[in-house]
Amino acid sequence: MNVKKKLGFIGAGNMAEALARGLLENKVFKASDLIASDVDAARRRKFKGALKIEVTTDNLKVLDSSRAVLFAVKPQTIDAVLLDLARASGGDDGVPRKGGLASKLFVSIAAGVTLGRLEGALGGRAHVIRVMPNAPAMVGQGMAALVRGRNATRADEAFALKIFRSVGDAVALKDEALLDAVTALSGSGPAYVYLFAKSLADAGVAQGLPAELALRMALKTIRGAEENMRRSPMAAAELIRIVASPGGTTEAALKQLGADGFSDIVARAIKAAAERSRELGRVS
Repeated sequence: MNVKKKLGFIGAGNMAEALARGLLENKVFKASDLIASDVDAARRRKFKGALKIEVTTDNLKVLDSSRAVLFAVKPQTIDAVLLDLARASGGDDGVPRKGGLASKLFVSIAAGVTLGRLEGALGGRAHVIRVMPNAPAMVGQGMAALVRGRNATRADEAFALKIFRSVGDAVALKDEALLDAVTALSGSGPAYVYLFAKSLADAGVAQGLPAELALRMALKTIRGAEENMRRSPMAAAELIRIVASPGGTTEAALKQLGADGFSDIVARAIKAAAERSRELGRVS
């Protein structure tokens, strides 16, 4: 009996690997429930050797053997993938073959590729969910937001949430337009934190600390503050007040940050990223 895989990956890059590993380590799926395709032999070897997942070069094999398909390919290559799937499923005469695209769930993490574009390429009846994950998923600390298309069901949404919660946290949104803000905040956000950590460490070095120690202290400070903020019932402003004693060192630093427009700089950066995300969506 031909038993369908629960999930197939088209594209076996770093994010697909992180998701597959999270699903296996959290016992959401077994290796036998998964299949992955990729043109890169090294990526196929990684999935087969380290994760024990069946691999192939054939995207159509993934389509035919899986109940749900996750697109983990670059935005600039997804059109060719979608075209191949649509042609194979519909046939040259336009008559859908048995088990066509309408019966499948497709989950896409291709940045900027809209639900409309995905649904249109897949024949208009496919169940489609668009997701914006972020890089910390590769260490099990990801944050993802997803939006379901017009044909996707609540069960489809629950399935997708289960996938992305295996590598961190995930939320469902109703408005696809909000994914531009998600991209700007959590999608691009890790780079902002890396820059802040580097800036803290560089400033420590300028004050005489050894570089290795300065970076170690910066990273531990960020991690500790995040943990405290997440656990505390207090608002951020109250946590700041507790640390910033009147006339003390923290107050002096905060005054300088305020004078330099720190909050405005962050707001402008997020706005710029969100606007660029909207531009990329229009171009695609």
